[in-house]
Amino acid sequence: MSDIDQYLTESASRFEDELCELLRIPSVSADGKFKADVRRAGEWVAAQFRQLGFATQLCETAGHPIVFAESPQVPGAPTVLVYGHYDVQPPDPLQEWISPPFEPTRRNGNLYARGATDDKGQMLTHIKSAEAWVKTRGKLPVNLKYLIEGEEEVGSDNLYKFIDSHKTQLAADVAVISDTSQFGPGQPAITYGLKGIAYYELHLTGPKQDLHSGTFGGAVTNPANTLAKLLAAIADADGRVQLPGFYDQVVPLSADERQQFAALPFDEQEFMAQVGVAGVTGEAGYSTLERKWARPTFDINGLTSGYQGEGAKTVLPAKASAKFSFRLVPNQDPAQVSASLEKFLRERLPPGITLELVDMHGAPGVVIPLTSPYVAAAAEAVEQGFGRAPVFIREGGSIPVVTAFREKLGIDTLLLGWGLNDDNMHSPNEKFSLADFHRGIKSSAHLWDTLSRVQAAKA
Repeated sequence: MSDIDQYLTESASRFEDELCELLRIPSVSADGKFKADVRRAGEWVAAQFRQLGFATQLCETAGHPIVFAESPQVPGAPTVLVYGHYDVQPPDPLQEWISPPFEPTRRNGNLYARGATDDKGQMLTHIKSAEAWVKTRGKLPVNLKYLIEGEEEVGSDNLYKFIDSHKTQLAADVAVISDTSQFGPGQPAITYGLKGIAYYELHLTGPKQDLHSGTFGGAVTNPANTLAKLLAAIADADGRVQLPGFYDQVVPLSADERQQFAALPFDEQEFMAQVGVAGVTGEAGYSTLERKWARPTFDINGLTSGYQGEGAKTVLPAKASAKFSFRLVPNQDPAQVSASLEKFLRERLPPGITLELVDMHGAPGVVIPLTSPYVAAAAEAVEQGFGRAPVFIREGGSIPVVTAFREKLGIDTLLLGWGLNDDNMHSPNEKFSLADFHRGIKSSAHLWDTLSRVQAAKA
């Protein structure tokens, strides 16, 4: 691998410049005025593959295009499906950016720009690693397929339709995604578990219009009061969700997992300082990492009701609404949660209030067996790239495409995050460590080698 590593070293400056090219494209998928820029970013990615001689398609969808590319066939070698996205979050609030969001700027060893780590920088590592193989050895040791979308930040609706209609084309032995984080600076990680999600919007309606709270208070049920009571009933003081059957299918953490989490160099005081709180709470009987990564949770995401303007206005509001979500762990079924939730709320609904529960979206959690030979191959590659063995972690967030790959294509996913938790994804001043960008490319280049040996060992 010395020739591959040398190529990466010699090309490092150009790789950074090319990442900056991509970051300058404001590919904000949520805002229609950037539609042409989103397409331009997709075309930029497609051009990268064409330069490597990969069979490349810019696949049209009802929204933004999907880039699909395949390396030349290597008979008998495993097939790896690489997923990423080239769209980015809106950069607002602009006034909080130190440098403009679409003018990549190097500071303190980091590259600052919207999309630097989520996901343009991380995604590009897997393209540049393939380039190193093609330019030095003329071919790859594995078959690579790339599925790079432009709608991850708006729900990926067209991606799932694409997967449904292209299962044969997307067939692979394992998938690779870099859209997560390391455990900490200089401590790479392989994420082997993700939480699922069940997300809802609740609308309560009372009187036909806002009423005077003095004249009607105490006689007419207040939707805002009702909303507060219903939401408060969902979880108790110990952080336990009260929906009947909610924990029936939860797989308990094993003693080995709890020991492994406890051994990680996690500083709770540092964690609190990072997020700006004076204390932590959650389900009783579990550590902060266990709660974050491996226990189901309930959170209110937004509340709306009544008068919100300056000063006082004594109204009994006619309507109240909330957005809230459950983070689920493997084996919990979002559909079962929805049924239990609706029954739970309706049983507690007082007279004079009507309820509408909107099921926004749901996805189950996933855990990848640590005994998988693909996980072992990834660990070896990451250690080559970072000079340190990775730790194995779970993640409290959800990546629904991982579930889709398992359910629709029958493959597991290696989640190899090169970013850091303080990279400000979705926030102003998003960044990506340039050292980690290059470590990620090197890890990816070695991954194609270690994965090729998995197939050889099977044979």
